[in-house]
Amino acid sequence: MGAFTFEWTWIVQDIIIYLLAILVVIFIIKKEHKPIPILLEFVCFVFLYAAVYENFATLMGWYGYGRSILMVFNVPLSVPVIEYLVVYAGIRLAKKMNLKVWMIPIFVGFLGTLLDFSLDPLSVSQIHVTLENTIGRWTWYPASGNVAIFDIPIYNFTGWFLLCGYATVVILQGRFWQSRAKRPLLIGYLYPPIALLVGLLIMISPLSNFLLWLGPFLAKGSFAEYIMLGLAFTAFLSVLIYFFTRRRSTEKFSFKEEWPLWVVFAVSHVSDILFTLIGGYWSILPLVLGASVFHMFILFMLFRFRAKKKPNASI
Repeated sequence: MGAFTFEWTWIVQDIIIYLLAILVVIFIIKKEHKPIPILLEFVCFVFLYAAVYENFATLMGWYGYGRSILMVFNVPLSVPVIEYLVVYAGIRLAKKMNLKVWMIPIFVGFLGTLLDFSLDPLSVSQIHVTLENTIGRWTWYPASGNVAIFDIPIYNFTGWFLLCGYATVVILQGRFWQSRAKRPLLIGYLYPPIALLVGLLIMISPLSNFLLWLGPFLAKGSFAEYIMLGLAFTAFLSVLIYFFTRRRSTEKFSFKEEWPLWVVFAVSHVSDILFTLIGGYWSILPLVLGASVFHMFILFMLFRFRAKKKPNASI
């Protein structure tokens, strides 16, 4: 586990995420028709999917984390926790929007990318001298010449799209399996670990290399990473255009009743902006602020928009 240095900014940021997680768990218990499978999704996402992948990445030497109070080996527990909160809120919002099933992973995946555009530039800027070493809350070790923003490889942002998108695919498939099963209670216990382990296998498969930088045709660190991030953004915009231009009613949802669908993102972005200002990281402020405003504007429009039903044809 290694030595631990108390860096108050890291600790407070983690506590904010844990408090969000507690509130979302309470929401799941109160609002979800079948809360146990959803809570199992949370646990399996954290410990069988995201934390395993994040630890794999640290062992591969791609990046490293500064130590926090709660760690899953080399990774702060808060990292996979916030990733699941994005997936849960994104799936629930997409269902309320009545998106087509194949659109939901695209929508949820890019919500993760938008959050990442404020979270990660801050994390790599928070560099401290610790008992371990001089390290950031999160530190990348890219090869020289790789395309990057603030020392963060471009493929990292597309990586959040894949991490959240893959999880969405396997979770939706698991929920569908449960809905069709003769023994739904049993399947509700079985599908979360099975689904998230399948998601992990997909995450480390050659498919990810192709979607991140067109591997094996092009190398990691090339301009192709911009292309793939652009394609992910284009797919996300296409989903938004579909939602805003169709003429079918959506399920009613409100700021108050469905608060996790925006609070998870709003609190995260406000925290990122606040700690960017506290740290005086002025170079990243435009990106952090711009990503936060753009993300919250999209969510605001989704909540405000109500698609109109087609008028009944006259007989």
